[in-house]
Amino acid sequence: MSDEPTYAPDLYRGTAEYYDRFRLSYPDALIADLMRRTGASGAGRLLDLACGTGQLAFALRSSFASVWAVDQEPDMVEVVRSKAASAPGAGRIVPVVASAQELDAPPGHFSVVVIGNAFHRLPRDLVASRVHGWLEPGGFLALCWSSGTQAGPLDWQVAFGGLLRRWKEALGGGDRVPPNWDQPRRERPDASVLSGAGFELSGRSEFLVEHRWTLPELAGFARTLSVLPAAALAERAADFDNSLAAELGPYARDGRLAETVSFACELAVKGPSVAA
Repeated sequence: MSDEPTYAPDLYRGTAEYYDRFRLSYPDALIADLMRRTGASGAGRLLDLACGTGQLAFALRSSFASVWAVDQEPDMVEVVRSKAASAPGAGRIVPVVASAQELDAPPGHFSVVVIGNAFHRLPRDLVASRVHGWLEPGGFLALCWSSGTQAGPLDWQVAFGGLLRRWKEALGGGDRVPPNWDQPRRERPDASVLSGAGFELSGRSEFLVEHRWTLPELAGFARTLSVLPAAALAERAADFDNSLAAELGPYARDGRLAETVSFACELAVKGPSVAA
């Protein structure tokens, strides 16, 4: 088994406002399917772990009596706190600054735990074991994902990915993401990690959504990525925007770049405890 990669605890520092504005929301169909498959009825407790700015926490809040929105980056949690102060029904959201490894939660406290686009950045075996302990018997862990715009096969996506790599190298950000970060998941897929922690796999749902980016929106999205966040661009931000517009503008149709985004949810249920 390969060692899990280690990411900087402040990897997304300075991205929170961009993250909340430019990261795509999970589609209503995925949220409805997740609520149906977990039997969420408004009485249980939800944990949104590594929550970012709470895309899942806010989308699911009406189906739970309380929602913990947990992230290790304070500026992410501050956005959650600000939104919770004004959003209808969001008073049930409890913002918490903590890493997944250090969160203090009671055993059997949650009926559902969700992790959105983040399980690959966590120490998977440790987190899976801790989540198993935090869930009530028969509780669910949902790993939610969306496809990476910068890694897609379309011509403009290939150009976008190349642009990000060049700018990352030019700004000296080559060490922001660990090398071979995806090797442990290739050698031991998430399903194996979850099974080893005592979960029973309950199936994967996928939803395809058409999205059309404007160039300014895509520039904002770039600032949400770990490889080239707003803090890394700093005073070169305008230069980056101009470079993006010049390189990707020729691919745009009616000023927009179209893609089909895949959103997926992998569900697992808490099974018998793992023997020591």
